[in-house]
Amino acid sequence: MTETLLVPPPSPVSPSAAAAPSTYRRLIALFESEEVPYRLLDHPPEGQTVRASELRGHDLSAAAKCMVVTVAGAATAPRHVLAVIPGDRRVRLKQLARACGGGKAQFADREVAEQLGAAVSGSITPFSFHPELSVVADSALFAERELYFNAARLDRSVAILAEDYRRLANPQVVTIT
Repeated sequence: MTETLLVPPPSPVSPSAAAAPSTYRRLIALFESEEVPYRLLDHPPEGQTVRASELRGHDLSAAAKCMVVTVAGAATAPRHVLAVIPGDRRVRLKQLARACGGGKAQFADREVAEQLGAAVSGSITPFSFHPELSVVADSALFAERELYFNAARLDRSVAILAEDYRRLANPQVVTIT
């Protein structure tokens, strides 16, 4: 694995590049525009949280595991949320449904998850770039100083401070594990 330390300099994004950037480019542009320090970690392609964490060399609890979930309720239309939890935990779908005002929740189909997450399964980031996908983060995620996640690529990950993630993603923070 190679690690690249980056402290982003301010860099303008051209209008043509901003029109339809890849999720990876949008993620990096977000960090740069907000002047958030980040580290890129290259590694063999891996989408499973446990294996990716081993390759990156950090505790499993510092992995930001991301799942697209469909929440439905009798009085509300189904909606999709991006559940972000520590890598060493499991999401409690009933708790997530209640936190989102629904009666039940289930994992979204892979095709829906990849469309809304704008990345292949296993590389969905803890940020939403889709207006129909809101972010819900488990409160335990913020016990870690630094968070690691795939950067919309199976062969590259990102590390950022948890406080920077919370500020940039502005998730609804609840206990869902």
